Amino acid sequence: MLKTIPPLVTPELLQVLAAMGHGDELVLVDRNFPAASVAAETVSGVLVQLPGVGTNEAATAILSLLPLDSFVDAPVRYMAPEGEPGADFEVHRDMQTIAGAAEGHAVVMEAVERFDFYEAAKSAHAVVRTGESRPYGCFIFKKGVIFD
Repeated sequence: MLKTIPPLVTPELLQVLAAMGHGDELVLVDRNFPAASVAAETVSGVLVQLPGVGTNEAATAILSLLPLDSFVDAPVRYMAPEGEPGADFEVHRDMQTIAGAAEGHAVVMEAVERFDFYEAAKSAHAVVRTGESRPYGCFIFKKGVIFD
């Protein structure tokens, strides 16, 4: 254990977060996402498994360490159903709250339809799979910089 590091942040996840640079992306997905095959195509090829953890808990821990990019309009993207980019899911509303709390201000999030999300995820740095059972609990975080 390390001071100030959330206990659910595994050594593998900590290494992934530390290796990322400004503009790199981390994919946080639910248990139904094809995480292994997508992770194999990412920059690092890494899939971090957090099977007993929900999206809210994982995002809270990750975003306590990972700054979001302030140089882009939407540093958080989320999966939306095909043909329904305006679909409203509790898991997305929860993420809006979590990201805003982590950054200290409202964070713009952008919907990405399912198959486009799969493609976008392949160019990320790594994938983190949770045990989340709510549908469309999949997100892409763009890493920012720390100014102090």
